[in-house]
Amino acid sequence: MVSCGALRSFLFEYDTPRIVLIRSRKVGIINRAVQLAILAYVIGWVFLWEKGYQETDSVVSSVTTKVKGVTLTNTSTLGARIWDVADYVIPPQEKNTVFVMTNAILTLNQSQGRCPELPDDKTECKVKNSCVPGYVSTHSNGIQTGKCIPYNSSVKTCEVFAWCPVEDDNHIPKPAFLQEAENFTILVKNNIWYPKFNFSKRNILPTISSTYLKNCIYDSRTDPFCPIFRLGKIVEAAGQNFQEMAVEGGVMALQINWDCNLDRAASHCVPRYSFRRLDNKDSAHTVSPGYNFRFAKYYKNSDGTESRTLVKAYGIRFDIIVFGKAGKFDVIPTMINIGSGLALFGVATVLCDIVVLYCMKKRYYYREKKYKYVEDYELGVDETYGTNS
Repeated sequence: MVSCGALRSFLFEYDTPRIVLIRSRKVGIINRAVQLAILAYVIGWVFLWEKGYQETDSVVSSVTTKVKGVTLTNTSTLGARIWDVADYVIPPQEKNTVFVMTNAILTLNQSQGRCPELPDDKTECKVKNSCVPGYVSTHSNGIQTGKCIPYNSSVKTCEVFAWCPVEDDNHIPKPAFLQEAENFTILVKNNIWYPKFNFSKRNILPTISSTYLKNCIYDSRTDPFCPIFRLGKIVEAAGQNFQEMAVEGGVMALQINWDCNLDRAASHCVPRYSFRRLDNKDSAHTVSPGYNFRFAKYYKNSDGTESRTLVKAYGIRFDIIVFGKAGKFDVIPTMINIGSGLALFGVATVLCDIVVLYCMKKRYYYREKKYKYVEDYELGVDETYGTNS
């Protein structure tokens, strides 16, 4: 019977809103305060701050780089040597990235043959039986031959078939090998496109002349739109010390922000540069710090044998990260946000109803005035659903 009554009420009853004017300072102030807050949110946040009247699009970008700089080193191993961009930029071109070598461990004149392995707890030996022919570990420089031979006057290690002499990278040069790299410069050419608005631009602005471009260096105060950056200034702007970072390497981000309001003139759409270090460098992250890799330069000797110079390169990788969005007035998002704002005004009514019907002392009185039950006069006063007259 209960379920039949509920079904009958669902099918044959209708609710319609009733307007009740309540003269109450408390409820009136709450209602206007909520409406004012909603109006401030819609106008201030949605339309002015978030620009809810605009259609938006994400940036499509391409980046090319060019590094310049020359430095001189003078060591007992290499003597006096000039280093230019072909020596320290490895590889010459990468996608949105450029690596500049700042430090190196060089192993000269390696050739394939047999030689003692670097000494450690697994390669040191005293007798021949300590070495296993064909054994290779994760950190081996070659394949063990099974012999135990002198590494120096006091230490013996297992002999390996490898590129000899094997590399010794236990001591990283300090200060950095190319410490003058902080004075190198990098030119960043960035082209952007917003396909939805068919708008394109590049970071070398129309106001920049060729004379200015040859002489400018980026400075956030004096030259904020110069696309040429001094490497030392990039690292410094990220709160880091270049000479410390140059020893073991690291990863830097050169960020270009293209947030554009296309309702304004195109000249107002300009790049904003910022810098930060991407790899962790603090006291809590001391295992395998920095950034390094190995490569080799190969040679053919006059007798036909092959030799090489092995380079363990430490350096700073600069990642160019481009992001941003553009907005332009459009009727559809404007109408959607206006409609959403008007719908939010219903929150004031709901909140005031809760206060009036459940929180105020005269809530029962207000409830009687708000809700009124009306019978269907077409059936007659004494008639009910499901009965005969």
